[in-house]
Amino acid sequence: MRYEGPIYRPPSEADSLLIQATVGCPHNKCTFCLVYKQGPPFKVRPVAEIKADLEEACRLYGEGVRSIFLPAGNTIAMPTAALAEICRYAYRLFPRLQRLTVYGSAQYIYRKGLEQLQELAAAGLKRIHVGLESGDDEILHRVKKGSTAAVQIAAGQLVRQAGIELSEYVILGLGGRDRSQEHIEATAAALNAIAPDFVRLRTLVPKINTPLLTEVLSGRFQLLGPHEILRETYDLIARLEIRTTITSDHYTNYLNVSGRLPEDREAMLARITTALQRPESDFRPFFIGTE
Repeated sequence: MRYEGPIYRPPSEADSLLIQATVGCPHNKCTFCLVYKQGPPFKVRPVAEIKADLEEACRLYGEGVRSIFLPAGNTIAMPTAALAEICRYAYRLFPRLQRLTVYGSAQYIYRKGLEQLQELAAAGLKRIHVGLESGDDEILHRVKKGSTAAVQIAAGQLVRQAGIELSEYVILGLGGRDRSQEHIEATAAALNAIAPDFVRLRTLVPKINTPLLTEVLSGRFQLLGPHEILRETYDLIARLEIRTTITSDHYTNYLNVSGRLPEDREAMLARITTALQRPESDFRPFFIGTE
């Protein structure tokens, strides 16, 4: 199997077979991301090569593979016919395959529209991981996300309407101290409009060689401390009015807060309240991310 450039996958895909379908990220401008900045430019791998890698994986691991994740950073941008062909081929090779998953940014999902997403769902695409990051347009503009809250909401609704599972990612602290309240209020509103299957929490950690780290080190961006991040987490969970699963399965977080909404809301809020009684020195120290 062949890989080119950074290969990155969500923690929830830890047990998945990784077959690279695209290289790099077609947007690659987010100020907080370093993953693809030094890698090769975005391209779609030839379908024949992807199929050959699937065949090699079948020879190596047998037909018992149950989940596949297709890197790299924005595989939903791949032409729909080609991605659908790969999905169908994977299910033929691996009869026990239960889930095939990709990353996808909202603007590329939105361009596909409902009909193409339904085509992908019919071909076996089961889940899309989407970086909402924030529902606040000012923050999205600052971090050069390339989409607006309206596009994020519309894209998420299209994925749900097509029958594909949706994981939306939120970066706690992304608004800094000056837009913390706006960040949480707008993000909760966007998630309530989308109603994703999963809300996955990440805490902002400035990454080496990124524009955002430059802003942090110069004092232009004020990072939130552990208690402030926990208060954002509390306020976000308290504002969500949807049925969804909250997960904080990431090394950046100060506290693992997970559960189903609405039934586990009070237990999650109570856990955060208890954590807020601890001194900030009890939590992990500040660090600069390298991945």
